[in-house]
Amino acid sequence: MRRIKRIHFIGIGGVGMCGIAEVLLNQGYQISGSDINDGPVTKRLRDMGATIFIGHAESNVDGADVVVNSTAVSDSNPEMVRARENRTPIVRRAEMLAELMRYRHGIAVAGTHGKTTTTSLIASIFGEAGKDPTFVIGGRLTSAGTNARLGESRYLVAEADESDASFLHLQPMVSVVTNIDIDHMETYGFDEGKLKKTFIEFLHNLPFYGLAVLCIDDERVREILPSVSRPIITYGFSENADYRITDMSTSRNRSTFKLHRPEGKATLQIELNIPGSHNVQNAAAAIAVATDEGLSDEAICEGLSKFGGVGRRFEIYGEYPVSSGADRGGEAMLVDDYGHHPREVAATIKAVRDGWPERRLVMVFQPHRYTRTRDLYEDFVQILSSCDALVLTEVYSAGEEPIPGADSRHLCRSIRQRGLVDPIYAENIDVVPDIIRDIVQDGDIVITQGAGSVGKLVKLLAERKLQ
Repeated sequence: MRRIKRIHFIGIGGVGMCGIAEVLLNQGYQISGSDINDGPVTKRLRDMGATIFIGHAESNVDGADVVVNSTAVSDSNPEMVRARENRTPIVRRAEMLAELMRYRHGIAVAGTHGKTTTTSLIASIFGEAGKDPTFVIGGRLTSAGTNARLGESRYLVAEADESDASFLHLQPMVSVVTNIDIDHMETYGFDEGKLKKTFIEFLHNLPFYGLAVLCIDDERVREILPSVSRPIITYGFSENADYRITDMSTSRNRSTFKLHRPEGKATLQIELNIPGSHNVQNAAAAIAVATDEGLSDEAICEGLSKFGGVGRRFEIYGEYPVSSGADRGGEAMLVDDYGHHPREVAATIKAVRDGWPERRLVMVFQPHRYTRTRDLYEDFVQILSSCDALVLTEVYSAGEEPIPGADSRHLCRSIRQRGLVDPIYAENIDVVPDIIRDIVQDGDIVITQGAGSVGKLVKLLAERKLQ
């Protein structure tokens, strides 16, 4: 991109945009960007030298050599309109990521669930091995304090986003598919066959000497396996997996397991400081990639045992005292999790049940998008009914118009009718701290769950110490 000097990002504060902007900034490009909100992400970029505009205006893009947008940015956005008037090239976020990957050894992690954690685990192992990878992750890697970094080596580890099929722009050397689930189906014309074909196309972007690393435990991944004409290694709990997980145990936020590897390689005994069988699968994917790249067993084991987690992925804030009063007192744990699909919520609940079987689970859940709530309504009802106590906030719209029958009031009513838990509806997220204060008991695990503004709620609960 030798002709490019200034790159402008519309929606630079977004989790998918800020990481690419940070890497390009560290490469010496002039970076500008706009966002409707000013927060820690935009402040960090500003401190690094980026020009940040709060709010969208036509003048923001004047002088830019290229404009980067995402599917969240509409064509009517004033900056999009001005960029077209100026005949400034407009590229999607994934196209810019593909440009970063072009001259590197790209490792792309795709899948409906587990992308962020798996990408982070791979980056951590490679860092422990001294490979200093460039990484672009959809969440803050705790050990690095950021979701992106420019490394010195040829490796680039990044998430591959299937939500808008933009991962088809990427041409990595290694592709991981953690799972394929029913989500973002508007992108695929509500056609499951098209969804699976798109994942096959993504894998066929690999060169003939590349590598597909696939979770054989997932039903839809197994269904596409015969159609993938690239080198494949599989991982999972299945006896048919090339990298096979056995002897898994979970205690609190710690998981241990054995991983049996192919071609006579030594079986590894792994310790992981994050709970849940889904995270054990994610770690197995990372080990498979690292082993194939020739990293040492010591680096693999150390990288995983030192892994400090990812922001908003079962992030434990700590234990806080329960309000004093009749039959009150003791402590409750506060946890935050980004999962917003029924399968992700179920994985969080299972991690709690496996790791802390004696404790009560109190969940504050904010549904994300009316379309997802509508399409997966019965799954949400079933999964959320397994909580011991449940607070439902109104749907985080993500720009969507409300859909009759797909809001939290209806969800609350349907869950109550099942008779397993009596949910509390919170029309305004600001009232949730008072609700939690009134219902929390000694030993509870309180989880704020969802991809929207509930991520800010956990900080307020922590500041108030559940009071």
